[in-house]
Amino acid sequence: MREEGLLSGPTLPEEEAFESGIRPRELDEFIGQEPLKERLRILIEASKGRDEALDHVLLSGPPGLGKTTLAGILAHTMGAQFRITSGPALERPGDLAAVITNLDRGDVLFIDEIHRLPRTVEEVLYPAIEDFALDIVVGKGPAARSIRLDLPRFTLVGATTRLGRVSSPLRDRFGFVDRLDYYPPEDLLQIVLRTASILEVEITEAGAELIAGRSRGTPRIANRLLRRVRDYAMVRGDGHIDEATSDLGLKAFEVDDAGLDAVDRAILSAVIEKFNGGPVGLTTLAIVVGEEPESVEDAYEPYLLQAGFLKRTARGRVATESAYRHLGIIPPEPGQATLL
Repeated sequence: MREEGLLSGPTLPEEEAFESGIRPRELDEFIGQEPLKERLRILIEASKGRDEALDHVLLSGPPGLGKTTLAGILAHTMGAQFRITSGPALERPGDLAAVITNLDRGDVLFIDEIHRLPRTVEEVLYPAIEDFALDIVVGKGPAARSIRLDLPRFTLVGATTRLGRVSSPLRDRFGFVDRLDYYPPEDLLQIVLRTASILEVEITEAGAELIAGRSRGTPRIANRLLRRVRDYAMVRGDGHIDEATSDLGLKAFEVDDAGLDAVDRAILSAVIEKFNGGPVGLTTLAIVVGEEPESVEDAYEPYLLQAGFLKRTARGRVATESAYRHLGIIPPEPGQATLL
């Protein structure tokens, strides 16, 4: 039976609506990422001083760190309309043409997962962001001809979880490229307290600190855990969240002390128990835990690597000694592992 993960599972539509409602609209309201915010302030002030649209921006980093939020802040600060789409949604050049021909001067177009743009769409995007022109082919065969449409100067903000998969020609057309990093616990604490205030949830600083410490450096996960602990407090308590309530609530949803959920533990368990600690290939591992290889690589693996539970080798994934001990298994000597 397939395990369900709370921490790195897909973002559901209702969660997207929730996130949209709590997103800050100004850089000063955005918690964390201070060096990046300072560079964006310079970019904004310079563009305003020249009365020009912002230069194109490419933001990279793991999911849930605030790339969409920062794109929205850029649009709001520049007084521009904010249009959102994604790489997988733009399947044909006509899909892109329909979006960019409806842009006005200064608008901010946000393309999430820009590394997943089809090559044919990407080639149409080049002149659109470089020359602010769109080449459209009319007709077929020998009678086909190309028409160039002028576009208003707009700002493209691209977001990617895999910068290495953004082609060099596309990456080189962005005037500003930067990365969001995982958040330290103190920033996540402030994010949990801010969200609790918006939701009118009574929470102690110790309760918020415990949630922040298990949020894997990711604001989206911090907010997700806060909502689940809020549910637990309403049903099993008096609605007030303290440290003990946070701990019990997270345990009820199978989030352990290291911030691992059911799928994280299933991945580690598969590597250790089914493949003797590894190495095991990504595709094989994904099949065993019932996930897509891309989901394992993008959503689960980064934290397991960062926390020191997994290693990547040329032959595949290998469980570390910390992974064995976290699951209550004695690391092999080199013989087989035995239960503690």
